[in-house]
Amino acid sequence: MKSYICVTCAVQQSPTAGPPSRCAICEDERQYVRQGGQAWTTLEELAAKGHRIEIRELEPELTGIGVEPSLGIGQRALLVRTPKGNFLWDCVGFIDSAAVDAIGARGGIAGVAMSHPHFYGAMVEWSRAFGGCPIYIPTTDAEWVQYDDPVIVRWEGTREVLPGVTLVECGGHFEGSAVLHWAAGAEGRGALLVGDTITVVPDVRFVSFMRSYPNHIPLPAEAVRRVLAAVRPLRFDRIYGGWWDRVVHFGGPTAVERSARRYLKWIGADERLESAD
Repeated sequence: MKSYICVTCAVQQSPTAGPPSRCAICEDERQYVRQGGQAWTTLEELAAKGHRIEIRELEPELTGIGVEPSLGIGQRALLVRTPKGNFLWDCVGFIDSAAVDAIGARGGIAGVAMSHPHFYGAMVEWSRAFGGCPIYIPTTDAEWVQYDDPVIVRWEGTREVLPGVTLVECGGHFEGSAVLHWAAGAEGRGALLVGDTITVVPDVRFVSFMRSYPNHIPLPAEAVRRVLAAVRPLRFDRIYGGWWDRVVHFGGPTAVERSARRYLKWIGADERLESAD
């Protein structure tokens, strides 16, 4: 049996005798089934087509992990390195021996978590490559797991997975959409790793919030306010989005607040925000 990977979202499925008939993640209104219909691939096919892992050092103790050529929706993962172990934030739908060697040389992986189901990728393959490290999935998003495995750990609210590395459930894009707070990031000023929970837009002075990015479905005001309330207590300066070069380098909290006000204004909601104090 093979573990097939959806061509559109690059999320790997549980092993089956043949290609699955459907991808539940792509059939949801937040994603889409590609024109031409559902299609599948495998790690072996991707390797044969020349896919490889691209690694970039983004700042001290933070490594970006992407796929070349681009796969699925093109996200890259982030490896946070700490004295107590390394943590993989978000995931990609490909892995090979060169990637395992490169990450192993950096201390391996002690755990994996994703901002939301579109970034589940080949999470079980990544876990197994590093000793079956735990995969943290919010309880509210458990229904979206396409490849179940005993290493999956349910969580909710907040969870410190390593000293100074904390998962924070925000909701919004998905019910369990999350961010990762890295206290030592940005030269000690703190960094927020957000995936699509708070997406960093091409004008990196701003972020945004959506139920569906490809289908342009907005979030209601109360969902945006919930995201804001979840991250306000966190100390951070830098924000890393889900793609290469989507980074708010300075003034992250101001960018989030300014962007929330702009968003609320243009959906016709009260743009006033409660005081952060």
